[in-house]
Amino acid sequence: MMSEQDLVKAARANIEAANARDWGKFKETLAGDVVYDEVGTGRKTKGADAWVEAYKGWIEAFPDVVGKVSAVHAAGNTATVELTWEGTQTGPLVSPAGTIPASGKRQTTRASIVMTFDGEAIKEAHHYFDMVSLLTQIGAMPGA
Repeated sequence: MMSEQDLVKAARANIEAANARDWGKFKETLAGDVVYDEVGTGRKTKGADAWVEAYKGWIEAFPDVVGKVSAVHAAGNTATVELTWEGTQTGPLVSPAGTIPASGKRQTTRASIVMTFDGEAIKEAHHYFDMVSLLTQIGAMPGA
């Protein structure tokens, strides 16, 4: 089992690789059969390539998006990353309800990703974020 310090480093490496759009390095952080559960959208994928494709869809909609990590908590074989996704929607956002055209609006969405590791690779990840807040900020949903 990895130390808590190693879990924190591995979890941060995953976010840093996504921020850099370094898909080779991103996949190195994942088990080949990783399960990615995107709770905010209801999307669930299996396999490293599928998770990469899910993130590429977000980057098509928000090309400048960056995840800013505020904290990483680790215990056992699990790391929880607290972060804020910030970016501008300059591309279409494909959703289960249809495609949301580019709004040109900036969004800041708080999130957490709970990552379970098998050795040094992420075996399972649950990504929690406030989809209502995101959609409101880009004008796809009326404000509360």
